[in-house]
This record gives sequence, structure tokens and C-alpha cells, in this order.
Amino acid sequence: MEFELNRTALAAAAPLIERPGQVSVKGRFGPGSATVIDCGIEAPGGLAAGRILAEVCLAGLATVQITPGNDALWPGPAVAVATDQPLAACMASQYAGWQIKGPKFFAMGSGPMRAAGSSEALFDEIGFRERPTAAIGVLESGRLPPDETITQIAAACQVDLDRLTLLVAPTASLAGTVQVVARSVETAMHKLHTLGFDLKQVVSGFGAAPLPPVAAEDLGGIGRTNDAILYGGQVTLWVEAEDDQLADIGPRVPSSASGDHGRPFRAIFEAYDRDFYKIDPMLFSPAVVVFNNLRTGRSFRFGELLPAVLQESFAGG
Repeated sequence: MEFELNRTALAAAAPLIERPGQVSVKGRFGPGSATVIDCGIEAPGGLAAGRILAEVCLAGLATVQITPGNDALWPGPAVAVATDQPLAACMASQYAGWQIKGPKFFAMGSGPMRAAGSSEALFDEIGFRERPTAAIGVLESGRLPPDETITQIAAACQVDLDRLTLLVAPTASLAGTVQVVARSVETAMHKLHTLGFDLKQVVSGFGAAPLPPVAAEDLGGIGRTNDAILYGGQVTLWVEAEDDQLADIGPRVPSSASGDHGRPFRAIFEAYDRDFYKIDPMLFSPAVVVFNNLRTGRSFRFGELLPAVLQESFAGG
């Protein structure tokens, strides 16, 4: 990949860094003048902050918009994402694959800092690593990271502390909800990778999912944001492939391919004793996936929307 993911993501983050008041976030300096931006813990955050968070997660290689939604699914807006660099944007950057652990602190790390500091095997599989002079990432957490954790992240990314920027938002915040729901294309890409599809065959991607109400606490937020994609997410991928290949793999891509499909995510999570790793990994994908084959002009649609599950998930307390 001929990209400098951290550089393009830092450019996308400029409004949060340079004009925090306009987007309802608060910046502070951590150890060694590391930049930490609160996008929804003590700061209110909001739609604009969430959209920018999502674009930073995507390394500035995608456009994220708040759009009119589909009232047949849920009355309210949707979060739409479009990219012509789906492998770099979604897999090398947006995927929340870095578990950040510290004393009394845990966060899932997203964004291009992963390509610099994470030990995920995924980067060997897709053939990409990065050694930037400055790093930026997004932490999904209800707490700001302690100094020790910030220092650990900088060391892992091999950057000076004053060249590290961390954006933080809990799932149960407006900005955090937006940035998670903006993962519709990423979940389709990750499912294809799990199924052994060559992701270099995916040329472009577009996805949209309904924006749920902000939950009262993070577990509820995790449930609603997952449901938005599992039961309301619609993704279109433009691919260079054989029709037989798409006809074979297509039915296994949407969330309906999983035996856990059909209930709100929170109910599934509770049924597995709140252990994510007991949940069928084939569940984590959009409700509907459409493949447009650029080689043949044919289109293939798989999956189903389940507005009743969205209603059950979103309308609760």
C-alpha cells in the first residue's frame, strides 16, 4: 500500500485539534506533551466529532456523512461511509484490533496507530506495516488513558510522546456511537478476509446503517451499535472477481449466515455470559451485502434487514 496512514489521518483530525470548541471536544496534554482529545467523556462531543472520529479511524481515506435514514428501519438519520481504498482504510486502520490494557484501564484501539504499534497478525496477512514519525489513534473507552498507558502506546508506535495524538470516546456517547456505526464497510471487509477472499479484489465500498439513540451505559451502547450494522447495515462492494466466486461466498458474508443471528446483540452477549469470544465470529457483518462485479457487470445481493430487532434494541431504556 502506498499510503502514509498516520499522516492522512492527522490531516483528517485537524478540526478536533485546532478548533475543539467548534466540535464540542476538549484537548489536553499528556506526558511528554502527547495530545489527548476527549470526544465524549467529560466533553459533550456530538455528530461532527463522531464523523471526524470515524474519518480518522479510516485514516482520512473515506468520507463519512450523517444522512437521512430509512424510516422503514428506524426513524432517524443514518451513518454512511464511502471509500475507494477499502483495504487500507478499513483493515489497516479502522478495524478495532488493538487491545489497549493498563492499570485499571482498557480500550479498543482503532486507527492508523495500529499499523505502527499493534502486534496483530492481520498486518502480516495483508502485507502492511508503517513506521511513521507521528501517530494517531482512537480509543473506545469511558475513561481517559492514564499517563502510563499513553507512554506505552508511544513506545509501541516508536514515536516521541509529543508526536502522539489519541482521540477518546465511549460507546455510550453521541460521537462514540457515530464512529462505531460507521464500520459497516469494515465489517464486510473483515468477514471476507475471514472467509479467505482476496481483499485486493475489492475496489470500492459504500455502506450505511441507522444511527441508534445513545445508550445510557456502554454495554447498551455496544448492543445498539452492533445491532445497527447486524440488522440494519447495507453495504455495496465493487469488486474484480469471477461470478462463480461471488455466488459461492456471498451467502456466507451477511450476519444472517450465523446461527446467533436474529436477536438483539445484548441478549446474545448475555446468553454467552458476557464473553465476546463465545459468540459466533460469523455474526459480525452487515445485514445486507451487495457485490457489483466490475468484470461482468453482474450484481449479487445477500442477506436481510430485520427492522423488528432494531425496534426492540433501540426503543428500550
